[in-house]
Amino acid sequence: MSTVNLTNEVFEKTVTEPGITLVDFWADWCGPCKMFAPIYDAASEQHPDVTFGKVDTEAEQQLAGMAGIQAIPTLMAFRDGVLVFSQAGALPAAGLEQVIDAVKALDMEDVHRQIAAQQAAGPASPESAG
Repeated sequence: MSTVNLTNEVFEKTVTEPGITLVDFWADWCGPCKMFAPIYDAASEQHPDVTFGKVDTEAEQQLAGMAGIQAIPTLMAFRDGVLVFSQAGALPAAGLEQVIDAVKALDMEDVHRQIAAQQAAGPASPESAG
């Protein structure tokens, strides 16, 4: 499967679908982004069961801002609508493969339990800090 260009209009729908979605935030002027692009494209061919999205941060500045992108390239991995990985910097092919393998190996029931526990605990209130 080749990569898919993600825009503000389709980003949320794409990353919340069941399965694994990787998102590469990049820009045309970014040297490391250009070095990472063929690695990312090759991985998309090797993993047809994974959606490989790309966000051009110049064309989609609002989306990049909402995603909290502060450096590019940034790679995010979503599984079943949950952000499970986010890291700035270009990865070598072996590093990208490790990320994909780790995301595939996640126990999503455990991930959802951890999220539920964090949400139940809620944010620390100023009264409880003192």
